[in-house]
Amino acid sequence: MIIKSAVLTHVRTESEKFPENDKFEIALVGRSNVGKSSFINAICANKTLARTSSSPGKTRTANFYLINDEFYFVDLPGYGYAAASKTDKSKLGAVIGEYLDKRRADFMVFHLMDHRHAPSEKDKLMRVKLLSMGMIPVSILTKTDKLTKNERAKTFDLIMGELGIGEDEAVFEFSNIRSETAEEIKDFIGEMLCSI
Repeated sequence: MIIKSAVLTHVRTESEKFPENDKFEIALVGRSNVGKSSFINAICANKTLARTSSSPGKTRTANFYLINDEFYFVDLPGYGYAAASKTDKSKLGAVIGEYLDKRRADFMVFHLMDHRHAPSEKDKLMRVKLLSMGMIPVSILTKTDKLTKNERAKTFDLIMGELGIGEDEAVFEFSNIRSETAEEIKDFIGEMLCSI
């Protein structure tokens, strides 16, 4: 798939204000600072499309990016930001929950996790929630370039085992500095869009 256009169209905090889209959506969920915004920028080959930061907790809204006038990436707030206040955590969690529970548009979920670490309890809870909704998320393991080949193999097996990810599920090892990993995911998205 070739991405010809990508634009931020809506920034929302409440489900009743989510846009009434008639296009397919790919929602991105994951821990704070896992690299959701960097993922969008790498896939779209646009370093300034989604705001990135080395500090966690910067995405606090549901950000809708229209891609090729064909589908949306929906960048949801990260979960598990330890430095956030209880009030902020509640608000961020509500944005994620309201999207997953109340979204009327057709969507699938890309679950981003840091390839360098075992899944957190919140990663596990997110997967359980998605499976309970009848969704099988696409697992994206980020920051893979920060690991050696042996480390990647070890943590890959660890993540698959702890989350119970089946061999028939879509899993991608992703690096925002290795373009071939973005191409693999774009090909997957293109094939998926053709099948719906």
